[in-house]
Amino acid sequence: MYLKIVKPILDFLLAVIGFIILLPVFLLVTVLLFFANEGKPFFIQRRPGKNCKVFSIIKFKTMNDKKDATGKLLHDSERLTAVGKFVRKTSLDEIPQLLNVIKGDMSLIGPRPLLTDYVHLYNAFQNRRHEMKPGITGWAQVNGRNAISWDKRFELDVYYVDHVSFTLDLKILFLTAKKVVISEGINAENAATIEPFEGQY
Repeated sequence: MYLKIVKPILDFLLAVIGFIILLPVFLLVTVLLFFANEGKPFFIQRRPGKNCKVFSIIKFKTMNDKKDATGKLLHDSERLTAVGKFVRKTSLDEIPQLLNVIKGDMSLIGPRPLLTDYVHLYNAFQNRRHEMKPGITGWAQVNGRNAISWDKRFELDVYYVDHVSFTLDLKILFLTAKKVVISEGINAENAATIEPFEGQY
């Protein structure tokens, strides 16, 4: 009952309330990133959701599009702008995803939606993360976020799928707030983002 009825209702109501409260911050960050990223404040990308149904996720764009002499994008750490670094450190880049929750593509809490390029690389266990809607935050995020290995991330995602409950969601919300305050686990070691998933069987 919680997963099918209560959780979706709470997602919608809390996302609407949260977006209204954060609207001034949303507008301010949009303006700052508009200038920092040459008129491109948002990052929109196709991601797999529940049952691998693809949707467009929206986040604040924290990296510019600068390229090297060959036309290849520079490393993530080199493209991370000063404003983007602050936005990412404070997790403000996640605010636009409240619109994804309101739309019904995402949940407040669930396995983070990864790249569509990864879907064909998952084994049966790893693919179980798609048995429910992806979330803005999740069990993996409060247990290491980008600083943990892919194996551990999938293990935590599937654990959440098997143990989702109101109590666990409350715990994740509390731990998420704590992680945001101390800015823990945002980046992988020596990188601005986690290394690409290349398949593990």
